Amino acid sequence: MTSVGSGCCELRVKDSDGIYRVFYFLKVKGKILIFHAFQKKDQKTPKKEIELGKKNLREMLDEKN
Repeated sequence: MTSVGSGCCELRVKDSDGIYRVFYFLKVKGKILIFHAFQKKDQKTPKKEIELGKKNLREMLDEKN
């Protein structure tokens, strides 16, 4: 998910209630930050979800430093 940030990935999950997306970021030393999840209702990921993902990642990375 380079649209969210370098090193970010997206996990897609589908179940009987719908389709979900999870944004995560791989950290050094085997740590993974899961910084945003949402139910996807359209083909394209909504811009507001991408922007919220960027904000959440920035905040989490700032807390770690």
